[in-house]
This record gives sequence, structure tokens and C-alpha cells, in this order.
Amino acid sequence: MTTTTTLKDGPHIARIAALIGDHARAEVLTALLADRALTATELADVAGVSKATISAHLAKLLDADLIAVEPQGRHRYFRLANPDVAHLLESLMGVAFRSGAVRLRGSPREPALRKARVCYDHLAGELGVLAFDGLQGQGAFADAAQRELQLTEAGQTWFKSLGVDAAALSAQRRCFCRPCLDWGERRHHLAGALGAALLGRVYELGWARRAKDSRVVQFTELGEYTFRQLFR
Repeated sequence: MTTTTTLKDGPHIARIAALIGDHARAEVLTALLADRALTATELADVAGVSKATISAHLAKLLDADLIAVEPQGRHRYFRLANPDVAHLLESLMGVAFRSGAVRLRGSPREPALRKARVCYDHLAGELGVLAFDGLQGQGAFADAAQRELQLTEAGQTWFKSLGVDAAALSAQRRCFCRPCLDWGERRHHLAGALGAALLGRVYELGWARRAKDSRVVQFTELGEYTFRQLFR
């Protein structure tokens, strides 16, 4: 009798998939995509479970390094462990959206989310995709097909004119600049340190602000007009 051995390459994904696949834990991770630290009580409310149950869920997510915790006084605040986890969740949302796995009762904020929202710490939605497409069209990226992007001289000049020091950002330990697939638009928006700096500059210029208790980014009428003009 011949025994066939199947070679299994790469990390084992079943444990992580099972952790994310649980309804309550999926709601927790989605809430933390807003790049805001939340307490266990707040996350229990989001997930619709008891405080005891949320503690067990959070322990599993911490053990898998999907989230991190920061004690502050009497409270413990939870956030996503790193941008890679955010990128994974946004990609899963894209697959879910394309496969028709949408919520039976959508949030009233959904149109606003699809227009402009934070994806961890960078701009996503229609306006995020507009920015990426505009920069690509202006020759800002050396090769937009790569996982991690490099700026051309034209790209460096463009960001400098906006008040963003791209050279300093490229020296950081985190990913400098990469495309992130947008679940609503099915095209890419700009992620990484450069994407975060772009959104930060939008806030600084007063063109937009974060909506309270939401991932929605609300542009002023003038701010949206000015932003769109940058990428024509």
C-alpha cells in the first residue's frame, strides 16, 4: 500500500480565519478599523455580548496578536495590533462585498462610508480612490503595480507642495506607501505612512474632519472641491 504525502507550504491560516470568522470577534475587529482605542465595555456593546463574553473574545484576539491593549489608569484600551491586520480586514470586506455578503439592515451611514472613511489611518472610499487614481495619472508612482510603492521625483514634488515631507516618512519603520484595495470602489486607495500623512494633512487644512463615533470622514463643501481639484 502506497502512502501519499502532501506537502503543505506556508503558515497555517485556519486558526486566524476561525478567530476572525466568529460574529462577535468580527464586529470587534471592524469597530477597531477606525484606529481608535476602545474599552472592553464599549466593544461588548458593539458586539452585542456580555462583559464576561467579550473578555474571552479579547483574550483570544490578543493571544493571536490581532489586537493590542494599552492600560491607562483604571481602564484598558484595545486597538488593532498593526496596519497589516487592518489591511487584511479591509481586503476581507472587499471579498464579502463582491460576493454579496452584505448586512440585511445597512447603516444609515453607509453612503457616507462609501464616499469617504478611514481605513485604519488613511483615506478610503470614493475620495480615497480618486486620490490614488489622480496621483497615478500624474506619474507620482514609479510602478503602481508593486505591493510597496516608490515615489517618482514628480510624486516627491507633489507631496512637498501639499506640505508633506515624503522623504522623512520613507525613513520610518512602517510601510511607506502601498495600494490598498477598497471594498466599496473595488479599486485601490493609498495606504502606508504616506496615505496616513495625506489624510492628516487634509484634517490640518480644515478640508474634512472625522464624524463622531464613526469611520466617516466628512468633507466641507469647499474642502471636497479643493481636494478633487488636486487630482484632476
